Amino acid sequence: MRALLLTVVSFCALAVSASAYKVQEVNIFSESMQKDIPTMIVTPDSYEAGESFPVVYLLHGCTDNHKRWTERTDVEVQADLHNLIIVMPDGGYDSWYYDSPLVPGIRYETFISKELVNYVDSNYKTRKDRSARAITGLSMGGHGAMHTAFKHQDVFGSVGSTSGGVDIRPFATRWNIATLLGAYEEYPENWESRTVINMTHLLTPESLNIIFDCGVDDFFYEVNCNLHEKLMKEGIPHDFYVRPGRHNWTYWNNSIKYQMLFFSNCFSKAL
Repeated sequence: MRALLLTVVSFCALAVSASAYKVQEVNIFSESMQKDIPTMIVTPDSYEAGESFPVVYLLHGCTDNHKRWTERTDVEVQADLHNLIIVMPDGGYDSWYYDSPLVPGIRYETFISKELVNYVDSNYKTRKDRSARAITGLSMGGHGAMHTAFKHQDVFGSVGSTSGGVDIRPFATRWNIATLLGAYEEYPENWESRTVINMTHLLTPESLNIIFDCGVDDFFYEVNCNLHEKLMKEGIPHDFYVRPGRHNWTYWNNSIKYQMLFFSNCFSKAL
């Protein structure tokens, strides 16, 4: 019994030491918004010994914050599994990661695509190339990731979304989007030009590595299927998959593992 106990204890010790990632919370000043943006940054166990690492920018959903991914999932482990850095900025309560045409203080597209990337590249050992940067997120963050990557393909080489609001028009009265863009009836162009499904004209085959998914019982399921069909018609390669699941953390904790593997493979191919 004592030998068995020692074996179990030894196994547990090995399991704990197998993941030695480091999590930091930093405040990054945004010139465009004139405020600090709290951000969680995970570096892998190999960080000190390594020369440079690819980066995955991971966005949270509506009403959440920069800590939510680490509070509700074990996403930190992915840094060690795939030897990469994970950056999780605060995107505000309901910013949808826009540069709002109506609210001057909302400039999250600018912050993420320029200020955040510049900060991370200046302060961490990163591979400073679009082929080594990916951006993804859940729900509002999935929309934000695709919206940002489609518009800034010079910055990001890979993009993902899980349960993303890839077409915001059917939800024009929800989640305070109208505060950012104006009422749809009054400002239709703000909506039409800033919804992901209408931005596919910015893509060319192979311009971005794209992965997205959605649960079949998710309220965003139909708009994700519509985006998949549109990309197919336009000849844009992408990975799209559906599984049983709802708009919840059980689904996202599973989904993010597949996306991290996808991004890791993209980073390796670019070497």
